[in-house]
Amino acid sequence: MTSKKLVNTVAGCADEALAGLVACNPNLQLLHGHRVALRSDLDSLKGRVALLSGGGSGHEPAHAVGTLLIVKNYTGDRLNFGLAREQARAEGIPVEMVVIGDDSAFTVLKKAGRRGLCGTVLIHKVAGALAEAGMGLEEITNRVSAVAKAMGTLGVSLSSCSVPGSRPTFELSPDEVELGLGIHGEAGVRRIKMASANEIVTLMLDHMTASSSVSRVPVQSGSSVVLMVNNLGGLSFLELGIIADAAVRTLEGRGVKIARALVGTFMTALEMPGISLTLLLVDEPLLKLIDAETTASAWPNVAKVSVTGRKRSRAAPAEPLEAPVSTVAGGLTSKRVVLVVERVCTTLLGLEEHLNALDRAAGDGDCGTTHSRAARAIQGWLKEGPPPASPAQLLSKLSLLLLEKMGGSSGALYGLFLTAAAQPLKAKTDLPAWCAAMDAGLEAMQKYGKAAPGDRTMLDSLWAAGQELQAWKSPGANLLEVLTKAVQSAEAAAEATKNMEAGAGRASYISSARLDKPDPGAVAAAAVLRAILEALQGQGV
Repeated sequence: MTSKKLVNTVAGCADEALAGLVACNPNLQLLHGHRVALRSDLDSLKGRVALLSGGGSGHEPAHAVGTLLIVKNYTGDRLNFGLAREQARAEGIPVEMVVIGDDSAFTVLKKAGRRGLCGTVLIHKVAGALAEAGMGLEEITNRVSAVAKAMGTLGVSLSSCSVPGSRPTFELSPDEVELGLGIHGEAGVRRIKMASANEIVTLMLDHMTASSSVSRVPVQSGSSVVLMVNNLGGLSFLELGIIADAAVRTLEGRGVKIARALVGTFMTALEMPGISLTLLLVDEPLLKLIDAETTASAWPNVAKVSVTGRKRSRAAPAEPLEAPVSTVAGGLTSKRVVLVVERVCTTLLGLEEHLNALDRAAGDGDCGTTHSRAARAIQGWLKEGPPPASPAQLLSKLSLLLLEKMGGSSGALYGLFLTAAAQPLKAKTDLPAWCAAMDAGLEAMQKYGKAAPGDRTMLDSLWAAGQELQAWKSPGANLLEVLTKAVQSAEAAAEATKNMEAGAGRASYISSARLDKPDPGAVAAAAVLRAILEALQGQGV
């Protein structure tokens, strides 16, 4: 079965993609009748060395436009550019050719030599800066040839790519990744078991710098390098950032100075979900060429300062000192607060799989996971020391914790609820104040979440409980009796959500015919209230 591609025709892919590039970039124009893009200001550049680079389509945005031929070391590329060079020379045009082989995959050198990979893009940049400065052809050729020997690239992929109209180039089992592959879908030097980003990056850097390898890049402690983290086409930005972090940490841990870090999509293999790492040994003159201004649209806007040695974080503002408050409503001491919060955490951890199952009907099946993440974060926080005795400070701290650790819309909603609920408790902590706290939390959730009672969200449970808690405003109200009714109402409201049509949240995009189970957020909120009630009952409050 061929892969799905958003194309018009297989035969027209390259021409139409090139036309799209030129149509959206005023700095480029097409050479009529050819698959060649030229600088629009070409007529004003007479007297400077021209740069020509290219190859097969599918590696965009790799090939520079710019008579130095920059060729990746593949047979087809060498043959085609070699023919062009000979034809030009036959007409008396001075042409030189630099063949780039930066692949660090092979430990034993093959006759074909090292393949040309993403490091070629750095050669484009250096050669372009030299040509723009007016340097002669011979000197540019010598300079970039020396630079090409001081770099190495290694790729890894989670699966193959596929040429439009064709099947995938190779198959990988779900627990395998391909190490040391090329950019045409060809297999790598070996297959390894799927591992964490840290482990894979460490393996890649070990392989690239191994002293026993003939294709190693001679990077060691004290070296200064440009690091290029390249998306092979199908990797998410999330993964790219994780890989970049791992590469920077690992290199710096080995005493390597990272002068510049380029992260992005530079040389692709169509939609291949993988990355390549390139290391280029640099000194200050070479860095100036890397930093030279360019109008190339795909070149990243990178700060011209070293990555290593820069301060990457700052201390968070100090938390305000807590006012000494020994008890909360009903004589609930700090020790009892801990027991209540721990009961809530245990409850949510026990509901993880159930909530995930409910969430698969209308979401991405992670409601239970999200709540468990919050529970574990709170448990970890409790181990650091006693929580604030002040109810307002307790809720505020829990709000910040959930916003930071829980994530997703649930973390934001709980954070809003707790932040707003904390405000009425700053002045008083009696039962009417706790009722006011519930009202304030519900108002904030509705204001920013745009949900209303009956919309099949967690608000349904909390709203039902809030109506019962109004009884706390009456003199002589009993804490546990009212809370018991509130919990029962919350649970009934959660169960009733299975018969509601979703009016807000992710479930609102799903056909109501598919929603035959209770809303997981509503179930979780009711479970939290039940856990609070049972913890208080167990303590005889």
